[in-house]
This record gives sequence, structure tokens and C-alpha cells, in this order.
Amino acid sequence: MKKGIHPDYRPVLFHDTAANVFFLIGSTADTDKTYTHEDGNTYPYIVLDVSSASHPIYTGQQRQTKAEGRIAGFNKRFGGFVAKP
Repeated sequence: MKKGIHPDYRPVLFHDTAANVFFLIGSTADTDKTYTHEDGNTYPYIVLDVSSASHPIYTGQQRQTKAEGRIAGFNKRFGGFVAKP
């Protein structure tokens, strides 16, 4: 490998603000912010809006739609346009 061309790989603290969860992960992400983690060490800090801790698909809170209601609504609106044999 060539020297001096690769980004610095180090532990970075990611903070999911929606779930208020911290992830300490090795990353090359660049940031100027730092944060002191609960272990007492200071790490580069990146704020996330959504992560696996708050995303509806991963948390099981995905909204379930009622297929019967949607189909009935569609037939109610557009059922008269269908040619009758």
C-alpha cells in the first residue's frame, strides 16, 4: 500500500438523536466535533437522524396497511369505469 493516501481509520462515536443511542464504531468519516463517551475517552462525534435503533423496519413498528380498506376505496372510486359485459 502507498503511504499517505488512505483516510485515517479510527473509532468514531455515532449518536442517533431519535432514539438517543450511541454507537462506537471504527470509521474513516471526517468530523470536527468531539464528544466524551461514558467510558471517559473523547472520540470524534457524528450525529445521525436515523439508525437501526430508530428505523421503523428494524424496530418492528412499521405501519401495516389494511388491504381490504384500500381495495374497497379503489373500487368505490373507480368501480363505475369498468365496462360491464
